[in-house]
Amino acid sequence: MAASGGAPGAFHPSRAPYRFTILLFVASLSFGSYFAYDIVSGIAPSLIEDLRAARGTVGAFFTAYSVAAILAVLIGGMLVDRLGTRKASLIFSLLVFAGAVIVWRAKSIPLFFLGRFVFGAGSEPLIVAQSSILARWFKNKELALSFGLTLTVSRLGSLFAFNTGELFAEYFGSYRYALLVAAAACGISLLGNLFYIVLDRRAERILDLKDGRGGDKIVFRDIREFRPSFWHVTFLCLTFYAAIFPFTNLSTDFFVDKWGIARTVEAGGGFLARVFANFLHIFGTAGGISSIVIFASMILAPIAGRLVDKVGKRATLMIFGSLILIPAHLTMGLTRLYPVYPMIALGAAFVLVPAALWPSVPLLVRKERVGTAFGLMTAIQNVGMALFPLLNGLLRDLTHTYTASLLMFAGLGAAGLVFALLLKRADRREGAGLERPAKTRSTEEGS
Repeated sequence: MAASGGAPGAFHPSRAPYRFTILLFVASLSFGSYFAYDIVSGIAPSLIEDLRAARGTVGAFFTAYSVAAILAVLIGGMLVDRLGTRKASLIFSLLVFAGAVIVWRAKSIPLFFLGRFVFGAGSEPLIVAQSSILARWFKNKELALSFGLTLTVSRLGSLFAFNTGELFAEYFGSYRYALLVAAAACGISLLGNLFYIVLDRRAERILDLKDGRGGDKIVFRDIREFRPSFWHVTFLCLTFYAAIFPFTNLSTDFFVDKWGIARTVEAGGGFLARVFANFLHIFGTAGGISSIVIFASMILAPIAGRLVDKVGKRATLMIFGSLILIPAHLTMGLTRLYPVYPMIALGAAFVLVPAALWPSVPLLVRKERVGTAFGLMTAIQNVGMALFPLLNGLLRDLTHTYTASLLMFAGLGAAGLVFALLLKRADRREGAGLERPAKTRSTEEGS
């Protein structure tokens, strides 16, 4: 309620404008980290040439990131529960910025690995904190929509990374300019975090809120209370993301290697004109085609999130999304069909599954354990994100073709389909309500 008598103003913390202003800054938290993560994919051909690095080494840059995330993200989730979202998110944002700066300034491959490690130690826990903030402000309101809008802003960073990475390298004469922009983007996200902290602290004072932390001491025994449905979602998350991101980590090189697709568009004019031309011909460059997955989810994720809020069917959508992965990867691995079409299919999967998957977590665990649940789920997800980029690069180095890698990714899609089917069965047995609309759940919990 308002701190004083009378009706609250339009920008009162209890009103939607305040809530969605919070959402704007919370969404910005991961914009920089998404750009900095994917810029390595965007400039992979240049890294392979200029650093004389094997594909396995470029894949290992992502492995370093994910190893750090595995070590940090579970602790990060618990820090969210213990310290609250404000303090925890600020710590993670500072690590992200520091890691991006180290990568930019790195003069050798070992220093590049160090920067990616520091960056991963902050980036994935930051996403955990971000998810907990959204669950706190939007549960039983516009939860799936908030996740969708956040994904859109975050993936805008990825979209720019894929479509401008090689252009920075070509136009300015070095890939390091792309890494400088990545560090600057992480600085912008850090600034957005500071604005969120100011608004959240004001709301806490007016509404007498608690700062998004659990009321009990967090111990590992608490994980035992998670039901089978949570574990099915978690391992679906592992297999699904392992079939998407480790593929896109080297997909720019894959499209150049197999189809001879251009790295950038030949166009006149200044740098901004070249950027515009690259976006205009997104289907004609290797980085642009890699970004189709990101572009589809960026545009359609809010719509899919709103749809999930209205109709439910979360487990069903995860089944369909997992199923799409299999023919998409097989087509690229076994045929010479122009990759735009299977990449559009991957984009559809990347719209359906995350829109249903992440908002399901607060429905499957007690609210005091949301931060820990997101942390555990993201840590397990990063096991796949650590292993499969390295395997992707090593398979390419050993076989001199990406065919074996694409068969591997199709297999991950099949494994994800199994977990999605198990999830639907578990939800029916446990009555968690994944198939029900958000409005129905809110009514039932309020009665």
